[in-house]
Amino acid sequence: MPSVRDLRDRIRSLKNTQQITKAMKQVAAAKIRRAEEARKRARPYADALGEMLADLIAAVSSVDHPFMKPGNESAPAGVVLMSADKGLAGAFNSNVIHAAELFARGRSVRYYTVGIKARNAVRRMGISDQPNWPLGAASKIAVAREVANCVADDFVHGTISEIVVVSQKLVSMLSQRPQTCKLVPVLAEDLKAFATGDPQEQSGAARGAVEFSPSPEFVLSRLLPKYLEFTLYSAMLETDAAFFAAQLVAMTNATDNASKLIDELTIAMNNARQAAITKELLEIVGGAEALGVE
Repeated sequence: MPSVRDLRDRIRSLKNTQQITKAMKQVAAAKIRRAEEARKRARPYADALGEMLADLIAAVSSVDHPFMKPGNESAPAGVVLMSADKGLAGAFNSNVIHAAELFARGRSVRYYTVGIKARNAVRRMGISDQPNWPLGAASKIAVAREVANCVADDFVHGTISEIVVVSQKLVSMLSQRPQTCKLVPVLAEDLKAFATGDPQEQSGAARGAVEFSPSPEFVLSRLLPKYLEFTLYSAMLETDAAFFAAQLVAMTNATDNASKLIDELTIAMNNARQAAITKELLEIVGGAEALGVE
């Protein structure tokens, strides 16, 4: 049975840990609000870009752009794996890494990692030369632009056959779900999913005549790279918000569990202290009786 001193030390250690988890919980609660605001501010631009691309592709019979053509079938698939830079968020990082491993099972892939945890996971797979970027950079749009340029160049030159992003989706504050989306080659269904709203309502609505200047290929050559760049940027914002939500839940559970353990150890310490006092009293009474007998 642990001594009173051991139990007291364990309680003190748990109280220190509880203070840390409470502080991390408050930080996560503050950061998730900012991440949610950034995600909401980016949504109108994403809607407009997706609708514009859908209109252009619907109005043009054929488009001569590399993003609209199948990639090199003999090349590996390009997987943009997004995770957080830090842990202490439950199974947040391991779930998205597992989703990437399921996608890569039975096929050849080339990883492009965003987030330190994703980079470390890919290195544990024995791949040490993959391109990587941090998720918590000061300018996420700059990182998204670098990632988009890197994967786009590899796709155009035939290094990879397609561009797939594996990231976390924020379903609710209590639920985050990994999602795997193919971005390139671009399909009309992907554009409908990219823009919010009812796809059937959008397709059934009347569309006016669209004029292109100087040509449809020129307009799409400008918009398609922006589509790829902003889709990656939106996925980074989504991953950021989902991470802080997962960390908030994890730190709340850790704080509650620490409180329960402190209560249990306090009861055990009081019982141990009472047992020690009782033992000392019995020894004193036994010694007094022994002196009386003599």
